[in-house]
Amino acid sequence: ELGWPESIPYLERPPSPLEFYREWVSPNKPCIIRNAISHWPALEKWTSAYLREVVGSKVVSVAVTPNGYADAVFQDRFVMPEERQMPFMDFLDIVEKKVTSPNVFYVQKQCSNLTEEFSELVCDVQPDIPWMSEALGKKPDAVNFWLGESAAVTSLHKDHYENLYCVVSGEKYFLLHPPSDRPFIPYELYQPATYHVSEDGSFEIVDEKTAEKVPWIPLDPLKPDLELYPEYAQAKPLQCTVKAGEMLYLPSLWFHHVQQSHGCIAVNYWYDMEYDIKYSYYQLLDCLTKTVKML
Repeated sequence: ELGWPESIPYLERPPSPLEFYREWVSPNKPCIIRNAISHWPALEKWTSAYLREVVGSKVVSVAVTPNGYADAVFQDRFVMPEERQMPFMDFLDIVEKKVTSPNVFYVQKQCSNLTEEFSELVCDVQPDIPWMSEALGKKPDAVNFWLGESAAVTSLHKDHYENLYCVVSGEKYFLLHPPSDRPFIPYELYQPATYHVSEDGSFEIVDEKTAEKVPWIPLDPLKPDLELYPEYAQAKPLQCTVKAGEMLYLPSLWFHHVQQSHGCIAVNYWYDMEYDIKYSYYQLLDCLTKTVKML
């Protein structure tokens, strides 16, 4: 099915595994599910005071940037954040504005950081989403913990995962494009680089000279430069707000750009996608798009 709704539909309850696979995973359609995580202790417990008490001075990985854009195109580079190791309570001081900083801080490490760095919090959520695990016949590859400032933005990209994104507190703002919008979304190859902090506290961009170039989307969907990328005018973004207690099913290969309210806390589950006919369709579309641009 190549047609998409004009808005993201809501489900008022978690579906059965068969229903979810048939109605959402197989046709590759997003939805927002209410009452799927209402039993999580985290919804009540994860206050700043609780996080300070439970995680406290533990050293965790924090992405630090001068502008809020980590893993994004900047100055003709694909720039990754400084991965700073710092006590969690120091990070909370910045989020709560007890300490001021000109930079933007975001706990966003995506290598299952909930289980690897925040294991003290796992008991307040679930190690997996049972009906999703049954629907796909597998456990999640990663479970990630997200907490950051409102200035932290996730640039437009896609993932090879079936994503269940659960908001514990605050709100997340998603701009989505279906895979069928690929012909209208620009991709270019960029030299990878990383933000490094100089002795005076300023940031410099340091090239990862031995790394291969990275394909990434240079366009900002909130302020698209249609003179530079006129094809994007034909794309049809969907926007939605995921509120505390809600879960977004973000299907594999959907493009997404993400913002958040200040101090928003979320947990997401990444399940590896099936490399089936949907993947073959996307690869065909991608190859045709590249070929047309070369003509």
